[in-house]
Amino acid sequence: MNQGMYQHIRYDVDDPVAIITMNRPDRLNAFTTRMLAEIRHAFAAAERDPAVLGIVLTGAGRGFCAGMDMGALDGMAGGAGEREDLSAFDAEPGDPAMGEQFGVAFSYLLSVRKPIIAAVNGACAGLGFVFALLADLRFVERQAKFATAFAERGLIAEHGSSWLLPRLIGSGKALDLLWSSRKFDGVEAERLGLAERLCETGDAVPTAVAYIRELSGKVSPTSLRVIKAQVYRHLNMPLGDSLRESNTWMDESLKRDDFREGVRSFIERRPPAFRRVEVK
Repeated sequence: MNQGMYQHIRYDVDDPVAIITMNRPDRLNAFTTRMLAEIRHAFAAAERDPAVLGIVLTGAGRGFCAGMDMGALDGMAGGAGEREDLSAFDAEPGDPAMGEQFGVAFSYLLSVRKPIIAAVNGACAGLGFVFALLADLRFVERQAKFATAFAERGLIAEHGSSWLLPRLIGSGKALDLLWSSRKFDGVEAERLGLAERLCETGDAVPTAVAYIRELSGKVSPTSLRVIKAQVYRHLNMPLGDSLRESNTWMDESLKRDDFREGVRSFIERRPPAFRRVEVK
């Protein structure tokens, strides 16, 4: 990977983990159109790299992501500004078999075929809040500050947050956060059910990395991939349809080498040696 092509993020791989770091700390890592293109490109690179089992998304400095850069928003509101050529970052992360529902705006994160953990280390607002929702898990430092921010800008709940947030914390709590745009910290995020892990300051990334390393030593990468697809696809299906699809996929899993290795490693009381997933 040519690190020099990235200006607004850092991308680091240390088998079995890829870390994507939003890297505009002086602006609390607020998004630019370039950063969004670079992040998409980095997710595609991580998805295709067999050395990567899981991906951590975090922010440099004291912020996770404060949302869209206000300069960029001002340009959108006024219809001004030249478009930067970002064709070098054209990439299509995610499994197309997940269907068109997972190809709208940033919903591609839900179809990326590897686990994604948002390591939230500070300010997380607006579109940054949406990216945290779109991650599979959220490991949150207690001092992190969250806000939806949309209503305060005269906007609506954007980019799937009206679909995701109620499913994570319930409709009443979701409406409170979306209507009020009030700030809340990592401790409340865990209490609300938004955070899967509450971490001390500076510990979100190491905790997320350790989690992925633990997975790499004991579970099948193919199982991780299929289970992620099951969870998100089946949120949109009736029970019977989801059971029929699961039965089909279970029949396929029983024929894989991973199943045989999982059984043998259990019988022989040793760690399993599962193959990594290669995405073409």
